Amino acid sequence: MKIIKIILTLTVVVSMASCGKQRKEVKSLNSKIDSVSYAAGMSYGVNINKQLKNGFEEVNKEIFIQGFLNGIDSLNFLMQEKDIQNVITTYFQKKQEAKMKEQQEKAIKEAEAKFGHIKKAGEEFLAANKSKKGIKTTASGLQYIVLKEGKGDLVKPTDKVKIHYHGTTIDGKVFDSSVEKKSPYTARANQFIPGFNEGLAMMKEGSKYKFFIPYKIAYGAQQRGELIKPLSTLIFEVEILEIIK
Repeated sequence: MKIIKIILTLTVVVSMASCGKQRKEVKSLNSKIDSVSYAAGMSYGVNINKQLKNGFEEVNKEIFIQGFLNGIDSLNFLMQEKDIQNVITTYFQKKQEAKMKEQQEKAIKEAEAKFGHIKKAGEEFLAANKSKKGIKTTASGLQYIVLKEGKGDLVKPTDKVKIHYHGTTIDGKVFDSSVEKKSPYTARANQFIPGFNEGLAMMKEGSKYKFFIPYKIAYGAQQRGELIKPLSTLIFEVEILEIIK
């Protein structure tokens, strides 16, 4: 994470400058070591400033510096040392998630101009499908029907599973199928599109389910091959052949 590298670099710089002495401002560079020392310091400062603007624009610089000085002097802490990493990591994770959500919403809005009819067709299909016998709907909008209930262990997201799947568009066109290839697929149960991952986590070894996945938890605004257009609702029949221990 860039901001962590910035913090480590600035720690060194401030530490060198903070040895309990009042900083004396130099007006001229009188030797080679003066020049290279100034160039190195300026290089750090310019780089840190650029990185902060690119990754942490909202930084409160006065508090930023105060935190470093408190850390160097081991005095007047406003938070416990054990909380530092968690505070930084949580903040930037949420910031990254918000940025990704904004980008996804922008991509979907742009896709709707060209592929709005595909989105509408998917929404109409799901609206009609949810009232059919045996269909259940989760909070995310995933629809599914149990074709066969297994008697094995429930799949955990981190499990490695061997599955058969058959994927189609809402008008029945096959875009991928391990069944037709006669070759089961093996992967971690959390490595697929969000709706597929969610469905697997409801299944037991030996189960066979059919998923109806809205575009928001499928590929969103992405196009995947010729048949999966942006904003496509997808259908998968999935069978858990084995949970690999």
